[in-house]
Amino acid sequence: MEGADRTRWGAVFAIWLAGLTAAGQFSKVGVIFEELAPLWPDAGARLGLVVSVTGLVGIVFGTTAGLLVARLGARRMILGALLAGAALSALQALVLPLGWMIASRVAEGFAHLAIVVAGPVLISGLTAPRDQAAAMTLWSTFFGIAFALTATFGLPFAQMQGPAALFGLHGGLMAAVAVLLAKVLPHESAEYAPVLRLRGILADHWRIYASPRIAAPAMGFIFYTLMFVALLTIVPVQVPAQYRVVTATLMPLVSIVASLGVGVQVVRWLGAVAVVQLGFALAAVAALGWLFAAGLGAVIAALAMSAALGLVQGASFAAIPALNADRADRAMAAGAIAQLGNVGTTLGTPILLAMTTAWGPAAMAWFALPPALAGVAVHQWLALRRR
Repeated sequence: MEGADRTRWGAVFAIWLAGLTAAGQFSKVGVIFEELAPLWPDAGARLGLVVSVTGLVGIVFGTTAGLLVARLGARRMILGALLAGAALSALQALVLPLGWMIASRVAEGFAHLAIVVAGPVLISGLTAPRDQAAAMTLWSTFFGIAFALTATFGLPFAQMQGPAALFGLHGGLMAAVAVLLAKVLPHESAEYAPVLRLRGILADHWRIYASPRIAAPAMGFIFYTLMFVALLTIVPVQVPAQYRVVTATLMPLVSIVASLGVGVQVVRWLGAVAVVQLGFALAAVAALGWLFAAGLGAVIAALAMSAALGLVQGASFAAIPALNADRADRAMAAGAIAQLGNVGTTLGTPILLAMTTAWGPAAMAWFALPPALAGVAVHQWLALRRR
């Protein structure tokens, strides 16, 4: 399966909207974390689970979600997940007891996984080969843009109306996107999945991570998520105080602009995997800049790092259809990205926080250099295996 003869951009944007609502399952609690505390005043450290437990689901079940999409069909999975997510957000708007809230967030993790795994599969099937790099790069921006929109509009809304109102609004948006996708997505041929058994799941995991094509996008993406989320969180605290706000604002924006603007064109010229390697190499150069830069120079190095990682972000998703022609293989590749991406996101911030606490701003360079170089190396190794 190479893709469509003609790109259906309307459907692609509709799927991207589904991605925004899936990212909203994280941003609707992460951005308003301080506003959640009064809802459960005795929660203590357990309040952190409201944010983190959804991502932990991805670590454990990310690849399994890819297997399910491959067996059941991407359209069914994304529509079911959107409706389930809408119902869960509506339930959370009732301000559940903390234990039930955490349980609902676990269930939300499964809905989130189904959307982020099915999305790339559907997009790659609806785009012509010449447009796949642009379409997959657009898809890769959903997480950052959702957080920016929630911070700009969702936070003031929650501060005025309360977190429950934001949860209800999010549920309504998910339901609306489900209706939209039901109208624009083509129907799939009927498929019936075999019963999933532990031995079969383990065998499929082995097949995924042993394949230099299916595993390649995820094997690089883990180094991207390890770096990007941690740096986005910690770097603004490490630059001079007068530059903190502008650094925190520009880092995600520069990444998105680099991905959508420069990245799409360079992928068409060099190919997705080569652009991932180029992005990691430029990130290594930017990391070295932190060893010698101070003041405004540190901000410039941070923005250069964000631009470099923006290339990695978009090209990693573009590599899914570039390396895998079969729809089932694309689903499994997307599942692996979800799994390893969540591993990187979970580990990166605490590691960088510990390093900067011990060594100060210079730790950012020593934190970023190894995964940047590893990203280049692992893709080179996998490319040799594909040959």
